[in-house]
Amino acid sequence: MSPKRARIKDIAESAGVSIGTVDRVLHKRGEVAEKTREKILRIAKDLEYSPNVIARALKSKKRVRLVSLLPEPAEESAFWIKHPEGISKAMKELDPFPVYLEQVTFDMLDERDFQSKSEKIMSLNPDGVILAPLFKNEAVTLCDKLTRSHIPFVFIDGFLEETSFLCYTGEDIYQSGRVAGQLVNMVTPSDKDILIINIAKNISNVHHLNVRTQGFISYFKEEEHERLISHAIYDPQPDFMNGELKRVLSQHRNTGSIFVTGSKSYKIADFFEDEGINSVNIIGYDLLENNVKYLKSGRIRFLIGQRPEEQAYKGVRKLFDYLSMDKTPEKMEYLPIDVVTSENVQFFV
Repeated sequence: MSPKRARIKDIAESAGVSIGTVDRVLHKRGEVAEKTREKILRIAKDLEYSPNVIARALKSKKRVRLVSLLPEPAEESAFWIKHPEGISKAMKELDPFPVYLEQVTFDMLDERDFQSKSEKIMSLNPDGVILAPLFKNEAVTLCDKLTRSHIPFVFIDGFLEETSFLCYTGEDIYQSGRVAGQLVNMVTPSDKDILIINIAKNISNVHHLNVRTQGFISYFKEEEHERLISHAIYDPQPDFMNGELKRVLSQHRNTGSIFVTGSKSYKIADFFEDEGINSVNIIGYDLLENNVKYLKSGRIRFLIGQRPEEQAYKGVRKLFDYLSMDKTPEKMEYLPIDVVTSENVQFFV
């Protein structure tokens, strides 16, 4: 049984003063004689008194308005379907509190849409923001505006060191790239090449894919770098992708494995199935339905899971705790890097 929690009433009885006097001392309201103040603080310390911040937040009439800015869930961004589930879970837990959250989404293939939605975020004048900084340049601009307006923001799915973010929850992006490098190295014969595929419209501005690629490349020794071939595909539509894959594979016929830096490994697997290619390993990210299908069939060798629902859930809770309960979160919370195979996938989905 846990020890009984000390109450203001207990402090008042020990100090021989009224509950109101103790309340004024603990919350620094009104005038109290110095000797009495010191006595109350000493007794509070001896009793290991800590305020019930949850009860205080429940009594508070202050409304907390949060806004999330995440990619719009769609066929080309199915990874983001799980994030709203995490947000919904957090908001259900916070139902007793006067907290509200508006979800704003942007087209993850269009930086201009991110800019437009950033302007909407600022016009809403939120108390706090949950943000996925996919487009580095535009995200930095938004974060600078939030900082100047004294609006705290938390990152999920990636973070930008040059900004004044409150906290980050998600994978260690660079390290997950190194994990992918180790997996690829394990299954690729030493005489075979390794193809790195980035599927993004403007890869130079997609922060998390760049950092992940850097981590992947860093795993390999300098003498092995000549095995690594990087290729960007800026349009994920099947006709364009298939044409690009045919071209790059015809140029690099010695390819033994393909590392897909994002969540669209299934598009490579679709192409391989149509072409009857069975000799190339595919390693990628995220437990999307189509990715899992090909993982189970063996066309995808490994997937790395990022726990999107947990990212979003913790982002909301940390921002609320900071705004309503004065709890400063740990700056960086790295979630486990889940390596998923056909043998353990049932434990993740």
